Amino acid sequence: MNPDLLLRIDRLESRAEIGELCAAYCIACDDQDMPGLRALFTDDVVIRARNGTMRTQGVDAVMAMYERMFAVRGASFHWSHDRFVAFDDSDPDRATGKVLAHAETTPDGKTSIAALRYEDVYRRFGGRWLIARRELTFLYYTPVVEYAERLTRKDRVWAGGRWVDADFPEAMGPWSGWASNTGDEG
Repeated sequence: MNPDLLLRIDRLESRAEIGELCAAYCIACDDQDMPGLRALFTDDVVIRARNGTMRTQGVDAVMAMYERMFAVRGASFHWSHDRFVAFDDSDPDRATGKVLAHAETTPDGKTSIAALRYEDVYRRFGGRWLIARRELTFLYYTPVVEYAERLTRKDRVWAGGRWVDADFPEAMGPWSGWASNTGDEG
């Protein structure tokens, strides 16, 4: 069979599997399914938040982080929207991706909502695609009762018991030209 056709088929199948991987992550988080969540990561996985509030490396440390998180979180619902996947032409078992997502969570009994992006690196091991790196960037993560006020401010991410600036769009190149027109006083 034509090698180009085989590569195209592999990438189509890989794109579908990576999409299911992203959905499985959301479900495992909502179900607080520790074995299911662990099965989605490489052994050397890195999970971090761009705002500096989280950085964990290695599957054991990442799972300990989720245990701490789930201990204070009640019901949640994560869902992914669009996703973009780019394959590494020099390594057929490596891809990068960006996933647009929302989450409804209840940390410490406070109903909260988040809009975020996952900037991912995927690796294929034993024929399965896994998450090797996941960087969270936030448009907002706020208690629902503060959503209307916080969305107009730069400091609209509640993390580590304090408000921090959002990762996007203000810090993004294209947005910066518009920032002076937003009237943002936050």
